[in-house]
Amino acid sequence: MADYTKMWTELGLDLAGHDALLGVLGGAYTDIFLSQKNRPEGMKYFDFVMSEVHGLRIQELMDAKAQGRKVIGSYCVFVPEELILAVDGVSVGLCAGAEFNSEGAETVLPRNTCALIKSAFGFKLGRVCPYLEASNVVVGENTCDGKKKSYEMLAPMVKDLYVMDMPQMKSASGRTLLKEEYKRFAAKLEAVSGKKITIESLKKGIDTVNAKRAAVKRLTALRAADPAPISGLDALLINQVFFYDDPVRFTASVNTLCDELEERVKKRTGVFAAKTPRLLISGCPMAVPNWKLPMLIESSGAVIVGEESCVGERGARWITDAKSQTMDGLLDQLTDRYFNIDCAIFTPNPSRVAYVKDMAKKLGATGVIHYSLQFCQPYIMESGPVENDLEKSGIPTLRLETDYSQEDAGQLKTRIEAFVERLQKK
Repeated sequence: MADYTKMWTELGLDLAGHDALLGVLGGAYTDIFLSQKNRPEGMKYFDFVMSEVHGLRIQELMDAKAQGRKVIGSYCVFVPEELILAVDGVSVGLCAGAEFNSEGAETVLPRNTCALIKSAFGFKLGRVCPYLEASNVVVGENTCDGKKKSYEMLAPMVKDLYVMDMPQMKSASGRTLLKEEYKRFAAKLEAVSGKKITIESLKKGIDTVNAKRAAVKRLTALRAADPAPISGLDALLINQVFFYDDPVRFTASVNTLCDELEERVKKRTGVFAAKTPRLLISGCPMAVPNWKLPMLIESSGAVIVGEESCVGERGARWITDAKSQTMDGLLDQLTDRYFNIDCAIFTPNPSRVAYVKDMAKKLGATGVIHYSLQFCQPYIMESGPVENDLEKSGIPTLRLETDYSQEDAGQLKTRIEAFVERLQKK
């Protein structure tokens, strides 16, 4: 990595804390990812991205800002990248996937706050997330109650916090609310950027994001092969990079990797032996560098073949129709796409468990691990009904609740190994 000290200093990062974070991140990446056997050659691009995760990519953001483009940071898949691209903006996901500065976060948040929210505050208060500091606008969304209230405390800490309201039910009035919020967001983007969203620019944004999602969907389909042509760890990494890499470059890199994986499937070349127990992870999102659970699973005799998560299938599953020739029609189609997302914030939410079953069948999963972050009430509340429904359908399911620390790694591994043994016996 080049020396980016001047850039980090200008962004206001705490250099000592940031160096410590990068040291831990680099060591974990080497131990978890680079130690894997028989990785696809196409993963070298994503290894490079991670080696420059706070370097070259941040420099690209700063260069874009120097050209007059706006960087829009967000925490949720309900924030439409299509609208950001329509004003020639840059969309990036923000840091919230590691236990960092929990003590600092707990000075403004209750101790029993969701690990993801606490992580976001820890990164901000510790001044170690260059994506957050580089953002012209930070977009929040009223999904769960924890986020809703935490944004009130985050607002004075960032340059420009914009919060979108979210429906809680899949109803006609809920869809109307979402469309109105996207109209309001579009107006905010126009005001910040000084650029008007046109039918042409929105269609271009939709096409760019559709291509990105189509590449990830292609990757998902290839993971149905046995033996698995790519590890769950590497597939998760790709889904994580989805949120902050240049979209066109990312799409090309995923498609190049998929070309290689198609050849692997033809030759029956896998990263694990054929008939290895195949697991689907369902539940909370896993942002960089949240690799604990996948690492424990794939070191316990199983392979992960899919993620029913916002960082995974739920984030890339739907493609936006762009056939309309009017702005209102395009906003309708954009709203329809995002309103399909079956996040646990919705009540009732039967489509989610139905899709978990469908994913398990399509990907040949022999079991499901339902993953919940501690104090994430929506997914914890859904975990029991999801487990009961899947077990009744003959799909073995294990519920796990954890945080970003390593304190429970041994206990989790014991439970995972017992679950894998159950699948092997079945």
